[in-house]
Amino acid sequence: MIVCLAFLLSFNSFGQSAQNYTLGPGDKIEIKVFGQPDLDVTALLGNSGIVNYPFLGKVKLAGLNTSQVEKIISRGLQPDYLVNPNVYAQVTQYRPFYIHGEVNNPGAYPYQPAMTVNQAIALGGGLTERASIDKIYIFKEQTKEQQHRGSLNSQIAAGDTIKIEQRLF
Repeated sequence: MIVCLAFLLSFNSFGQSAQNYTLGPGDKIEIKVFGQPDLDVTALLGNSGIVNYPFLGKVKLAGLNTSQVEKIISRGLQPDYLVNPNVYAQVTQYRPFYIHGEVNNPGAYPYQPAMTVNQAIALGGGLTERASIDKIYIFKEQTKEQQHRGSLNSQIAAGDTIKIEQRLF
């Protein structure tokens, strides 16, 4: 059975700080229950965003933050399995962001919460001689078809794609 708790999504702020980070395919998550090592799970979320959790079966985690994951697991384990489970969830590896265009080393790089375009460019080896800081575009993971104009200080999210275009001479 798939535990689907879409109503919890309404509480999500969709921010990308470490506390409000929304899980998605490519994230690696660790779930621990204090005093219950048999219930510890480390999983890489696939395209379905579903994890097979002991006693609960298939649990959909994509679209949730870690606090919501903790609540779902805790509610699922009580009262049938544990009286008052102490559940902890954390992202151990974030899905990557992508950068291409006028950077020295285009590609996929590990995301960190609160990352800016400027920091992403640094990971990509810096700008080329032809790069334009006025032609920065961000393609959000949720709306890959739409490009948003960005700046060096723009916040990015995991899964986003950054494109740096050439400047005119």
